[in-house]
Amino acid sequence: MMNPALTNPCTKSDWAQLAFNSSPKKAMICTRKLSKENIGYNYYTSSNNNIQCATASPSILHFPNTTHDNNVKNPPTKPQQLKKWNIFQKAVGAAIDMVETALVSLERSQPLPKTSDPKVQIAGNFAPVPEMPVKQSLHVTGEIPGCIDGVYVRNGANPLFEPTAGHHLFDGDGMVHAVTIHDGVASYACRFTETSRLAQERDLGRAVFPKAIGELHGHSGIARLMLFYSRGLFGLIDNEHGMGVANAGLVYFNDRLLAMSEDDIPYQVRVTPAGDLKTVGRFDFKGQLTSTMIAHPKLDPESKELFALSYDVLKAPYLKYFKFSQDGEKSADVDIPLNEPTMMHDFAITKKFVVIPDQQVVFKMKEMITGGSPVVYDKNKTSRFGIMRKDAKDASDITWVTSPHTFCFHLWNAWEESETEEIVVIGSCMTPPDSIFNECDENLQSVLSEIRLNLRTGESTRRPIIDFSQHPHINLEAGMVNRNLLGRKTRFAYLAISEPWPKVSGFAKVDLITGEVKKFMYGSEKYGGEPFFLPHDNSILDESEDDGYIMGFVHDEEECKSELLIVNAQTLQLEAAVKLPSRVPYGFHGTFVRSEDLSHQA
Repeated sequence: MMNPALTNPCTKSDWAQLAFNSSPKKAMICTRKLSKENIGYNYYTSSNNNIQCATASPSILHFPNTTHDNNVKNPPTKPQQLKKWNIFQKAVGAAIDMVETALVSLERSQPLPKTSDPKVQIAGNFAPVPEMPVKQSLHVTGEIPGCIDGVYVRNGANPLFEPTAGHHLFDGDGMVHAVTIHDGVASYACRFTETSRLAQERDLGRAVFPKAIGELHGHSGIARLMLFYSRGLFGLIDNEHGMGVANAGLVYFNDRLLAMSEDDIPYQVRVTPAGDLKTVGRFDFKGQLTSTMIAHPKLDPESKELFALSYDVLKAPYLKYFKFSQDGEKSADVDIPLNEPTMMHDFAITKKFVVIPDQQVVFKMKEMITGGSPVVYDKNKTSRFGIMRKDAKDASDITWVTSPHTFCFHLWNAWEESETEEIVVIGSCMTPPDSIFNECDENLQSVLSEIRLNLRTGESTRRPIIDFSQHPHINLEAGMVNRNLLGRKTRFAYLAISEPWPKVSGFAKVDLITGEVKKFMYGSEKYGGEPFFLPHDNSILDESEDDGYIMGFVHDEEECKSELLIVNAQTLQLEAAVKLPSRVPYGFHGTFVRSEDLSHQA
């Protein structure tokens, strides 16, 4: 049986104060108390008790000991991979380990920036949880609407091993949380996506793959890359079949649920009839996909085609575009000409075009030589958007429209306005652009904006959609529009109210025409993540665009309880709350797969 403390670590009142917003003094007392009770967690405290992390939680990490559940694949007590090595490999491995130990010791002697300090990045409810097999017949408050029948799945970063040095929130191993609903009855499960990286590290009993954001900076980042490729050279690890964590996006396409991060190809995850999750493996579209794919591909609601990008940080071409037919047939790659590798987390589509952001956050690997981060805000670069036909065979007809000082981590939608020969792009513009990756003193602002790209003049305009005099300091980041109208003109967007950053205190329904904002707030000490809009049905409607429901996980930091909320998108009234048997950490993006689609799962 699983130790109850693993699924509800806040069974003690002191722990509720420890894990969320408690004073450092109480946190230290509770740490000692729980350590004596041996409830299955290890706790790590900062040497400076006055440090408070950016998530407004104390600087304490807790990593679950999953060995109490026989249904969970756990780190072995003795590394299994070592048994496969010959004498020479063991000697080389020991030598590399010695170098790495010295490197970690050096790193720990220096203060870490908040953007790579695990005491900041994965504290409180950003901390990992163990896997949980299916728990059936969950308690539901209210009534789940009858049209909601299927599974809500949400991805997130959930590191299996305690970080030895730097760690960014985005670096964690992928874990999918699933709530399956049928006839108003709900179940819950969460599982790691069994990436090549995760499987190898589990066999080794520790983390050996470099963390892309938390570790790969400065001279120590170069050293870690050298150690990593040395392990690969001597066959100690397999670095040829995927380094990704599959922790960001989820899309259901071609009868497959795909978990994605932009550093690898997708992984297929199957939803079992009982509501559990099982990783099928890396999915390269039957050998067609030979490069990475970003975590936000776009599914056209009419053609059912899937559009995607792939970027490379080391060699040209730095960016490629491709698409898949409804049956999963991949088009030829279209190389997009860029002078340097650009961080491109998202893009947009319209009925006819793809909209490609070439912005000011770029990769400059040489910055590591001088001790800096390879992710750089290039103030001398002018941001622009590339407009290219969806069926383009090459990039010869791409139109570039400049949009100075524009950085959108996410683009919510785009559409064509033929009367003005403009492409309208809806996105959240961030300043400072690289604040997610690099520490800075300036507070981050994420402004919901309308960007108009004139294809005839090559000029652009940008305006905030919301009136700041009525809604000051409202950061809107993570969300969506009605996916039945993706690439078409939409009136409403449903976006996370990211305050206090990076927590989410509620969501906003924004009228993109009038700027009107209607808020649904979760309540005192309750926080969530991306609001997911589920249309009432799959038809493409010109009216009743907001006919549907908002779904999302919410966590009560005082009670240490998580639930799935279902809110009527038209009235913003709570329809139902599904009480979950385990803490759900704050995560990234999700989707909903209807039961009729699951019945055709590959």
